[in-house]
Amino acid sequence: MSRIGKDPIPLPAGVAAEFSNHQLTVKGPRGELSRRLPEAIEIVIENNNILVQRPSDSKEHRSLHGLTRSLAANMVHGVSQGYLRALELYGVGFRVQQQGQRLTMQLGFSHPVIFDLPEGISAQVETFVPTGENDYLSCRVALIGIDKELLGQTAARLRATRKPEPYKGKGFRYQGERIRRKAGKVAQTATVG
Repeated sequence: MSRIGKDPIPLPAGVAAEFSNHQLTVKGPRGELSRRLPEAIEIVIENNNILVQRPSDSKEHRSLHGLTRSLAANMVHGVSQGYLRALELYGVGFRVQQQGQRLTMQLGFSHPVIFDLPEGISAQVETFVPTGENDYLSCRVALIGIDKELLGQTAARLRATRKPEPYKGKGFRYQGERIRRKAGKVAQTATVG
């Protein structure tokens, strides 16, 4: 039995789930998510729990068992509590401005970079003033949504607009991410012999 797949998913207060034609729909206080799940796996909703069952112990069914349970658990967590993914922008003069569902960014290029947020994802931008302790941290962008997969893809696309470079670490990085730094060119001292 899959250690992940056999665990029931408890439905918190205010969350309702419905399963028909291999389509799982979860409604909660933060919104509604719907997803088509693999046909080989069966979902049973009883006693305020979602149970994921597989028909056999074949390799395919075992691998789909844990996956399906994780997808359903992410949906329940998303509609009840939501997800947050924070990115930090390092670089002198780098900044982000938010206008509705659009982020306008100055990232050291000759032009501003426009980033449109997909439907269902919102952002909160926090700008920092250089204080001396960390002059390179210019702003933090918090992405918020109920769909974990869409949130992760959006965060990766935002990070790709200016990946952190290894010499000074300028660019977007996930909050808490450690950038492996390289030593720059070192001035050679001339020795006369």
